[in-house]
Amino acid sequence: MRSITKKIETLRRAEAQTTLKAKPEIWERLKANDVPKKDVLAIARCAGILAAKKTADLIPYCHPLLLDFVSIEFVFEGETLAVHAVAETVAKTGVEMEALTASSLAALTVYDMLKPLDESIEIMSTRLLSKTGGKSCFKERIPSGFKAAVIVTSDSTFKGTRSDRSGKLIQEKLMSLGIESSYTVVPDESPVIAKAIEESCKGGAQLVLTTGGTGLGPRDVTVEATTAVIDREIPGVMEAARSHGQRRTPYAMLSRGLAGQKGKTLIVNLPGSSKGVEESLDALFPSILHAYKMMKGFGHD
Repeated sequence: MRSITKKIETLRRAEAQTTLKAKPEIWERLKANDVPKKDVLAIARCAGILAAKKTADLIPYCHPLLLDFVSIEFVFEGETLAVHAVAETVAKTGVEMEALTASSLAALTVYDMLKPLDESIEIMSTRLLSKTGGKSCFKERIPSGFKAAVIVTSDSTFKGTRSDRSGKLIQEKLMSLGIESSYTVVPDESPVIAKAIEESCKGGAQLVLTTGGTGLGPRDVTVEATTAVIDREIPGVMEAARSHGQRRTPYAMLSRGLAGQKGKTLIVNLPGSSKGVEESLDALFPSILHAYKMMKGFGHD
């Protein structure tokens, strides 16, 4: 299976349909429950729902999912019967295979129970109708002329006794999104950090990402410096990052990083560890870029 470890959980929904073809009189008898094997549609519905739950057991590369909802509906039209399936879950990966499996198995059950009545009965097609959820549904366009600033707060890196990995990771992530960024290293001194953040804002950076100084050490003062600069805090940003990290390491709860707004600039404190930075970036991007639409007065559409 492909790794979905870095993905975030979102509401996933998929609709699929399998179409059967038979003589119209067979469908009339089915609707009237006038067939030797009674309750065909009820049994087919149960089979489809059970199949959705068992998808990962049937298809080797599918991830096991805890489904929140599965439905099977039947639509008759002339010579055809459409078996419509819907699957929903909150997960890291989609439910299209669950919906497709549900409609397929429900249709196979109808086929099996009606084949003695019509040898020409046929399963015509199975197709995905729609799917939603995941980062692909939350794509954000980078504003024109968008600039970012990366600020590394570390005494040892500033002195040159320790190489920086976290700041470079942030720059690599921004570059992958098509965002250019400046790069600054400062010591763990609150006034110096605050000045670096303010200068980045004045220099036109719409996004300032700091790394380091968010823990409980005596020299961890990035949060205090940021508090002195921002106009207002945006708690949900770091709540999302900590929640994502907490599911991977219990130490994520010890990060004090905050996010806030200064004018039209978003300032975010990321952890100092490269692993913490990587996990936080996975949690926040690209959804955090939606903030710029909101700053302009637009809603969530």
